[in-house]
Amino acid sequence: MALSPVTPDRISLNTATLREQWSLADCIDGCQRHGFGGIAPWRDKLQEMGVDRAARAIRAAGLSVSGLCRGGWFTEEGALTPAVIDDNIRAVDEAAEIGAACLVMVVGGLPKGSRDIGLAHGLVEEGLARTLEHARSVGMPVAIEPLHPMYAADRACVNTMRHALDICDRLGPGIGVACDVYHVWWDPDLAEQIERTGTERMLAFHVCDWLVPTRDMLTDRGMMGDGVIDIPAIRAQVESVGFSGLTEVEIFSALDWWKRDPDEVMQIIIERCAKVV
Repeated sequence: MALSPVTPDRISLNTATLREQWSLADCIDGCQRHGFGGIAPWRDKLQEMGVDRAARAIRAAGLSVSGLCRGGWFTEEGALTPAVIDDNIRAVDEAAEIGAACLVMVVGGLPKGSRDIGLAHGLVEEGLARTLEHARSVGMPVAIEPLHPMYAADRACVNTMRHALDICDRLGPGIGVACDVYHVWWDPDLAEQIERTGTERMLAFHVCDWLVPTRDMLTDRGMMGDGVIDIPAIRAQVESVGFSGLTEVEIFSALDWWKRDPDEVMQIIIERCAKVV
């Protein structure tokens, strides 16, 4: 299918991209000045600003919220403690208050000291099911974000679209996936699993690039076009199932983009989205 250019009004800034330079208030202002269509806050920045104040500022700037990052971390305490569940309930409520399209879930890795990946999978699925009970009651879609397998031990033990969709099949309505090209580009089953997702379960689409070499496992993502991911091909697959949401730019880059002038970063995002996304 022919792809139309990703214009600024179709871009959402995931605030992790400028977390070292800008507060959430700065990001909201920057998105408005550069003509971005949306924003995706992280909860620490959201809470720092205040959820109510942030919600009002986002609405005043005319921005959509492509997602709230993040809920999950169900394995953090080795059990689904009240604290873990309560934090996810709060995340759902925060997402609803700011009008997010979904709450993105980074589900958690192995519990501390554990080698039992099956235990981790069980905790994650039960935690998602319990969170969904509340999320459905407030109409907040929950999006599992499968992370690259290098994060299976410490950040997320759900690492493929297939695994995420298997969970969605079992849990029913109100849950889908966030497709981040950084995490799934390598998967030989990706096209098949994107097709399986369908319109209702494709809740978010995140872009950046995979650098060669990658100098840090977490904080050395590339600007689109600087790495090896065929982003347009994945975008075409995502749009072919009916996804019409914003393209969310999420770049963790301690060695490069977090050191640059944030307005320069925003302008380069616009240029790259038009040319290589």
